[in-house]
Amino acid sequence: MESTGGPYLNTAAVTSPVGIARLLQMTLGCTTFSLVAHQGGFSAAYGTFCMFVWTFCFAVTVFIITCEFTRLHSCLSLSWGNFTAAFAMLATLMSVTAAVIYPFYFVQLECYPIGCEVRDFRIAASVFAGLLFFAYTAEVFLTRAKPGQVTSYMATVSGLLKIVQAFVACIIFGALVNDSQYSKYVAMQWCVAVYSFCFMVTVVVVAFSVTGKTALLWFPFERSVVIYTFVAVLLYVSAAVIWPVFCFDSKYGSPRRPGLCAKGRCPWDSQLVIAIFTYVNLLLYVVDLAYSQRIRFVSHL
Repeated sequence: MESTGGPYLNTAAVTSPVGIARLLQMTLGCTTFSLVAHQGGFSAAYGTFCMFVWTFCFAVTVFIITCEFTRLHSCLSLSWGNFTAAFAMLATLMSVTAAVIYPFYFVQLECYPIGCEVRDFRIAASVFAGLLFFAYTAEVFLTRAKPGQVTSYMATVSGLLKIVQAFVACIIFGALVNDSQYSKYVAMQWCVAVYSFCFMVTVVVVAFSVTGKTALLWFPFERSVVIYTFVAVLLYVSAAVIWPVFCFDSKYGSPRRPGLCAKGRCPWDSQLVIAIFTYVNLLLYVVDLAYSQRIRFVSHL
């Protein structure tokens, strides 16, 4: 009697180096949020964000493992290689953020006032959160495009940078809404428009790559991405010049942090964060432009 199970299951999904990394991600993610939910505890927006990161990454990782093991991903209208590469990079960024935030706000060496048991659970959760970051980093390292290899766009340096650029833009937006006083000058509003435009176009590029719809476009997608990256560099150069001038020049803003500014509620702090990450994203777009000219786009992998 002919076997019905073997050919339909992809054992490499759990036995290959990438598969093992994903199994570790699933195990470490489940352990981390279980420790926090059971006894470690979380509160406020920072704790909620950390729990969201761990549960979200766990759920998507389980989905990916299930689809690859059962080969159900072939039934999805997705460019699977682009999707998994994009998620691995996003999960790496999110997990390292949570691995820094949770111990910073919730871990202490003394038992008082939370108790020694809660303290120990929080320390353990922080350790597993750090290991989870390394597990996702391992997948990015294993699946990234090698020189001369034809692979999914999101697995290339340029594709991975798109995820990082969007993530950095989200940090900028978070600082903008935290009383950054960006509406004070038209020039600062121009900077906000730059951040918004580049973020939206980057998300569109990622979305088209992940859904595998680039071949359906009436214009050459690869050339358009290179042109957009060049435009984004120019726009970020303008923001990198304008934002610091209108925030830290004594004529428009304050070169030093005001002494009476409350911690966590100071517009100057938000403006400084935006300035720093503006330069970070400018550097990312410059590196992206250098790599994107050598990319061979493949939408169906």
